[in-house]
Amino acid sequence: MAHWLFKSEPDVFSYDDLAAKGPKGQEWDGVRNYQARNNMRAMQLGDRGFFYHSNAGKDVVGIVEVCALAHPDSTTDDIRWECVDVRAVQPVPNPPSLDDIKANPKLANMVLVNNSRLSVQPVADDEWAEICRMGGVKPA
Repeated sequence: MAHWLFKSEPDVFSYDDLAAKGPKGQEWDGVRNYQARNNMRAMQLGDRGFFYHSNAGKDVVGIVEVCALAHPDSTTDDIRWECVDVRAVQPVPNPPSLDDIKANPKLANMVLVNNSRLSVQPVADDEWAEICRMGGVKPA
């Protein structure tokens, strides 16, 4: 199972908004970056990801699961853009902030630290375990 990080501005779409969608989940739509789109194309059902609140908060607030493979993004007619569907799994009890993540030497190579603008990004297994530890989540 691979791990990912999904960024969203909480005033546009928050972790609570995703949780309210229930087990059906929600399209991770509106992504218009080729690298982020390619990351979604690589996802498998059941892959887990962090839900990261960007701009306001800047912290990892939840765990999500990929519940539908890459498919055309319903918010555009442009066939280049695809997305996956994700559903909320659990909130992170002690959300690690971007500052906390950057201060942790174990996370120095994390994409979030080195390319914080990428909206959908891979997370290495050891990074997953460390952020789960920081956030008070038992890694799945």
